[in-house]
Amino acid sequence: MTAYLLLHGWQNHRPKDHWQHWLADRLTDIGHQVVYPQLPDPDDPELEVWLKELARHLDGLEARAERVVVAHSLSAVLWLHAVARGTPGLDAVDRVLLVAPPSGAVLVRHPEVAEFAPPPLEFTLPGPTRLVAGDDDPYCEEGADTVYGTPLALPTDILPGAAHLDLDAGYGPWPAVLAWCLDPTAPLMARPG
Repeated sequence: MTAYLLLHGWQNHRPKDHWQHWLADRLTDIGHQVVYPQLPDPDDPELEVWLKELARHLDGLEARAERVVVAHSLSAVLWLHAVARGTPGLDAVDRVLLVAPPSGAVLVRHPEVAEFAPPPLEFTLPGPTRLVAGDDDPYCEEGADTVYGTPLALPTDILPGAAHLDLDAGYGPWPAVLAWCLDPTAPLMARPG
């Protein structure tokens, strides 16, 4: 069994059609522990509150299982804040997938999430981390590889025409992310289906 923590982004109320909801259902169906919490105040989140929730949910993952975090959008940046602060428990995570993190330039334009602008990327990630993003993400205009992949030396998959890898971009069922969850060597380049 593997223990998965799925973390959503800004204004995400975990709609049933979103790929994260679909992923949670698939992983649960095959017998894995899945934690997919509704983070507090998703429309007007507070960084400190979300960091405490992250720590709490990590602490609740099965200790003897492989632990995997899949963080979309604002929660991908939340993960980077947690790493920069040395949040306890991060080193117990076996692997992380950061999906479509927004850039600081975009976050600071929105008062509701400006405090989530990424910290200086002057740290080492605690375990294997992979980045996947669209080549035309309106929330990371500079390009996720430029903003995050290269500075953090992350293996990065840039998906053509995938925008923010959300429902608006057609990311409901996404078999490639399920395949990655089950096998970290699986490619993430496939479109949803």
